[in-house]
Amino acid sequence: MSRILVVDDEPQVLRALTVTLHARHHAVLTASTGTDALDLAGRQPPEAVLLDLGLPDLDGIDVIRGLRAAGAVPIIVISGRADTTEKVRALDAGADDYLTKPFVMDELLARLRAVMRRPVAGNPLPVAVVGAHRIDLAAGTVTGPDGPVRLTPTEWKILALLLGRPGRLVPGGEILHQVWGPGHEQRSNYLRVYLSGLRQKLEPDPARPRHLVTEPGIGYRYVP
Repeated sequence: MSRILVVDDEPQVLRALTVTLHARHHAVLTASTGTDALDLAGRQPPEAVLLDLGLPDLDGIDVIRGLRAAGAVPIIVISGRADTTEKVRALDAGADDYLTKPFVMDELLARLRAVMRRPVAGNPLPVAVVGAHRIDLAAGTVTGPDGPVRLTPTEWKILALLLGRPGRLVPGGEILHQVWGPGHEQRSNYLRVYLSGLRQKLEPDPARPRHLVTEPGIGYRYVP
């Protein structure tokens, strides 16, 4: 049984999430303020956090930073703030994913399962699968139905970042910074070109990618 911390100042949201998570055999902690959330997380460390940004006492971004300073617990933001800038701020502060209210419960549960399946931070999956391709990061090889597939050094760097966080949204600016260096965070056209190339090589249907997914205006995600 996993312990999930739900942080929201709307009683109906807390109630709905608590009932749903209990039905999936999770233990649930609830908090309606940022202060209570940080206190609960310190006393009873959760396996994941569902966090609203619009709290009455603290900015949700500060709560993310506080949780992240204490450990690597997966954090999914659930917020009515749909602005891309807010999403990027939350992800840059350390959130693992962002879902806008109103949301579909099944999608939230799928994203929760994804972040809780992730490997320990910093340890990418040694072997991953994209479509019919087997990717061995340690060996630096990609094998498909027709044999080995060659990736460029830049494609490898991008793919390794995504595979290292299965199910998690990786901000485009972070990929640009990690792969091309400081000062390139706004060059999103670079990523579009290289992701298109990766999909052509790895996805069963590059026009409808199932594994290397774009989150428009925010970043990219590897879906196992």
